[in-house]
Parts: sequence; C-alpha cells; structure tokens
Amino acid sequence: MESLQLFISDFFKNKGQHVFLSLLVTKICAFAGSLLIIKLLPENVFGMISIVASVFAIFLPFSGFGSQQSLLRYGALQENDFDKKQLSTFLLKEGFYRQLFLSVIFLGVAFIYIEKYGDILVFFLFFSIRFIGFYFLNHLQSEARIFGNNMRFAQLTNTVNIAGLIFLLLFTYFFGIRGYLFAIALTPFVALFYFRRENFVSLKLPSAKFKNKEMSKYGLFSAGTALLSDTLFSADVLLLSFLMNAVSVASYKVAILIPANITFLALAFMQSDFPLLAKNFKNKSFLQNYITNYYKIFIPLSAGILLVGYIFRQEILNLFFNEKYVANSPVFFILLTGFCLNLLFRNLYGNLLSAVGLMKTNTLISFFTLLLLLIFSFFLVGKFGVMGMAVSLTLSMLIGGFLLIFSFYLYWKDLK
Repeated sequence: MESLQLFISDFFKNKGQHVFLSLLVTKICAFAGSLLIIKLLPENVFGMISIVASVFAIFLPFSGFGSQQSLLRYGALQENDFDKKQLSTFLLKEGFYRQLFLSVIFLGVAFIYIEKYGDILVFFLFFSIRFIGFYFLNHLQSEARIFGNNMRFAQLTNTVNIAGLIFLLLFTYFFGIRGYLFAIALTPFVALFYFRRENFVSLKLPSAKFKNKEMSKYGLFSAGTALLSDTLFSADVLLLSFLMNAVSVASYKVAILIPANITFLALAFMQSDFPLLAKNFKNKSFLQNYITNYYKIFIPLSAGILLVGYIFRQEILNLFFNEKYVANSPVFFILLTGFCLNLLFRNLYGNLLSAVGLMKTNTLISFFTLLLLLIFSFFLVGKFGVMGMAVSLTLSMLIGGFLLIFSFYLYWKDLK
C-alpha cells in the first residue's frame, strides 16, 4: 500500500493531474463534438466524415515521420535544457518538410474513394490542412513534456480542444457541413499562440550534432508503431465502409465511441510518466514497481467500468445518442470489454516498450495485430455484420496485448 501511495504521490508531483484533466477535456470535447455532428448532420454525411476521419487517424501518428516521438524520448535523455531546446529546433525543421510531403499523400488517398463517395475529395482537402496544424500542436506538446512542464502541456491541449469544440458548434450550426470542415481545419492552428518568439529565432541555430541514424530509426519505428496501432482503430471503420455501407459505419461508430474513449485513463499516467520511464529504462525494480502499482489502480477500475457498462448498456446508448441505437447494446458491451482489456495490456506494455527503446518489436506486434483484425473481419463481418467487426477488434487487441506482455518480459528478465 505504501508503494501505491508513493506512486500516486509522484504522479501529482509531476503535475500528472494536469495531464489527466487535459486528456479528460480532450475526450469530452471529442465526444461532445461527435454528438453534435451526429445530431446536426445527415447520417450519410456523418458516415463519410467517419471514413475520412479514420484515414486521418491512420496518418496522424506518422506526423513529421516520427519527429515528435524522437523528441519525446531523446529529449528526455538530454542532460541540460539548452540541448533539449536545440534538439527541439532541429526536429521541428526536419519534420516540417516531411509533414508537407505526407499531407500530399494523404490528400491523394481521396481518389480511392471518389468513385463511390463523390464529394469526399473536399473532405480530404480540409482534413489535410488539419493534418499540418496537428504537426505544430504535437511538436509543442512533446516539447513541453521533455522539459517536465506538464502544466504547459495541459494549458496548450485544453486551449486547442475547447476552442475547437466552440468552433465546431458555432460553424456547424450556422453553416452546416461547410462550417464543420472549416472548424476542423482551423482548430489545431490555435496551438501557434503557444509558439514563442524564441522558437522562430532558434530556427537559425545549427543542430548538426543531432543528426544520427539511431534517433531517425527510433522516430520511424515509433511512428510506424503508432500508425499501425491507430490503424487498428480505424481499419474497422474502413473495412465496414467497403464491406457494408455508410449507415453501418455510422451505427458501428456510435457503438465504439464511448468504449474507445476510456483509454485516456491509462494515457494520463503514461503521458505524464513517459520521460521518467525513459530515464529508468534499465532500472529493473523501478519498472516492476511501476507495473504493480499500475495494476493496483486499473484492475479495479476496469472491473467497475465493465460492471456499470453491462448493467446500463441500453440506458447509456439511449441517453447519449438515440433510441434507434439501443439495439447496438451487445456490440457496445463487446467493445467495452475489449477496451478495458486494452487498458490492462496494450496501453501499458506498448508504452513500456516505447520507453525502453524497443520500437521495432512494438512495430512488429502492431503489424501482426492489424493482420489479425483483417483475417478475423474477413470471416466474421460477412456473417455477423457490425457484431462481427466488434468481435474481430476485441480478439485482435487481446492477442496483441499478450504478445506485448511476453516481449516486455523477455527484456525485463535480462536486466540486472
């Protein structure tokens, strides 16, 4: 019990509560935004938005080809603030040019869908602008974290999300789908208000000493892992868009909306503690104590979420969405089970592997998990529809989680 108290005490000492609240605000704003567009826009339009947003979610982790992930790990390992700032400057410049190239590729994906969904190119155009804005937002978030400034991270995140929700409500209400597209494109650029003057000046400073293959490889594997992990939570929607129709996509999206958002509970700890985990990546007892204390919190929490979700599954769907979606309650509970297991396995051990530098292993397991989803859905969606996709995703996440546990154990047992 004393170690758990120390674990929680360190969380608050690192201003982890600010990270937790900012991620809570992020999830609330995203959830509220989804509710708004469900109610304000036609179902077929919401279905097309879900398709584009799913492609966007696949590309987003690759923002800057992993420059933000490299900054987060290698920035935490720098010995002084000057080197951290220099590294941040170097990666900001290097990543931006790659980001522009990636945004063009993202826009090109629209032509895969344009024959079936005629107006979708416009959606992709506005989301590509949003993609560039997220590059600056993610970089500034990573920079705040390597300096241990979780309060600044929270302020930045809260400002962008609250402003985004306000933009979304006002522009969508008054201008419909055009207003929605303008709002989502504008929102991440609010982060530039936190881009200090010294950032512009320091762009001219030399940073050649940071050019090394190890950091580049870590960034690419880290981006690849995040890409594959997020693809897992977008591939389901994309597969349904090909195998079924936009109405089925909308129905599935409603069922997964609440379960997918519970992961912020684990992310609050991992986001706050990642620099500390990176510094202690060879400390066997520290890692063991971290896992033990994590489970002391999240096993009871996951059990409570599942119990409430099972008892009130129909009431939850009716309250937050619409009576017509109550029939999706079995799908909702299966997905809730999958994401509670995700809290205990994939979220924890995936982040631990990232913190200790085993990104290649993480990437391979993420790829295998995605492959499992494709295989399971091929057999189950045609027979069981939306329910088949929920089962496919849950099984894939569970097997992937077991592989992550085994891989981390192999690393941990060899530590002195």
